[in-house]
Amino acid sequence: MAGQFEATTEVDRPVEEVFAFLAEGTNDPKFSPRVQEITKTPAGPTAVGTVFTSTVKDAGMKTGRTFRITEYEAPHRIRWTETSKNTVTATEGGYDLESTGPGTTRVRIFNVLEGHGVGKLLVGFALGAARKGAPAFGQRIKTAVEAS
Repeated sequence: MAGQFEATTEVDRPVEEVFAFLAEGTNDPKFSPRVQEITKTPAGPTAVGTVFTSTVKDAGMKTGRTFRITEYEAPHRIRWTETSKNTVTATEGGYDLESTGPGTTRVRIFNVLEGHGVGKLLVGFALGAARKGAPAFGQRIKTAVEAS
């Protein structure tokens, strides 16, 4: 079973600023408390092929995660896929950004989660938790971008 969760938020910053903040994936710990650390390869601007490697803590367990940028269309669209082998992975995810007025941006984040092995039994729980937490996740993105 695979499924998707998403969050949408309005950020009081121009779309170019919001895109730059989110494209620099090393900002993720500023709005995602599950991300313990994150690195980017290669150094420099994010582009298609950039890889982000992180350590995350879910349900008290630390796991390694690796994501590769698959689409990058500044300042409106970023897509990624998880290449790490975990019980539940994000086979596709991304940000969609839209200017909603002078200095404001609508941000939509989504991830498609899929279970592997025993993760096929767990993915429903992961999706439920992600969907329940999505509004707060969107709010944390808003707060982090506006504070930057």
